[in-house]
Amino acid sequence: MRRFGIIICQLLLVFLVPKLGFSQQSPLFSEYNYVPFYINPAFAGLTYGPEISISNHGFIRAIEGSPKTYSLGFNAPLEMQNIGVGAVIRRDKIGVTTSTNAYAALSYKINFGAGNNRSYMRTPYWRAYNQKVFSFGMTAGFQQYEENLLELGLDGDPEFSENLRASSPTIGVGFLYNTADFFIGLSSPNLLSGFVAKDSNINLSNPIYGYIGYKYLFGNFSPMMLKPSLLLKYENGAPMQLDTNLSLSIADKFEIGAGYRSTSSINFMAGVYALNHLRLIYQHNAGVKNSFLGNSHGVTLTYFFNGIEQ
Repeated sequence: MRRFGIIICQLLLVFLVPKLGFSQQSPLFSEYNYVPFYINPAFAGLTYGPEISISNHGFIRAIEGSPKTYSLGFNAPLEMQNIGVGAVIRRDKIGVTTSTNAYAALSYKINFGAGNNRSYMRTPYWRAYNQKVFSFGMTAGFQQYEENLLELGLDGDPEFSENLRASSPTIGVGFLYNTADFFIGLSSPNLLSGFVAKDSNINLSNPIYGYIGYKYLFGNFSPMMLKPSLLLKYENGAPMQLDTNLSLSIADKFEIGAGYRSTSSINFMAGVYALNHLRLIYQHNAGVKNSFLGNSHGVTLTYFFNGIEQ
């Protein structure tokens, strides 16, 4: 297994490392559908109360060298209803590459009034989608990046003769238009991607996320909601990635869904809402097209501080 992990690392470096420079590629989060704030600061404070989320992906039954992501995030609306704040810490590891990000976020919303009459929906998760707003958000933080090349054991190659480390400030932006039935967003989390740390040949990349989704109710007072969504990720030096998902929520208590990630995996998810304050989502990514990254599992736990008692 150790030898297999080294082969994976070498393959990843071949595809992700151009010539003499080392270019970081960001992951595509499986949990973005349930914690959209992770990729777009414009979502900060969209709910009527604070929420905190913790997630991990790739740690359960992972093969050596495969991607692993851990995230912790918090966001909340301020008393001024058009202002939202938040913060995220995220750590990604793939092969011998580790990236740690930490940033704070601020959003400003222009409200156009409530959406459809969904009075039967009584938890914050549903209420969050009953706003008609245009939102703009910004982030500021830092990114620390490491390439532990000595772990590969490639003796005699000067390009792999020492570990690489770099730190960089990050500034990101995001836009969102949200209604009770429809949402569309665009975000760019690292506008300073051209920044190269001193004494380092690591180029920190800047992914661009664009996504769109629709929330279909089976009647205004139906307990069921169907949500198709699509995410596009563009990053310099990597092929464009497409993520499509379809989920069904039942009485705001259970949720199931499936999706497809281009050239990578078929995605499955199941979730449960408990005590009006807690949501647990399980995700499974099944590798396709002989993906050498194999299958992976992930869990996202979200707690709402402003739940409404039934």
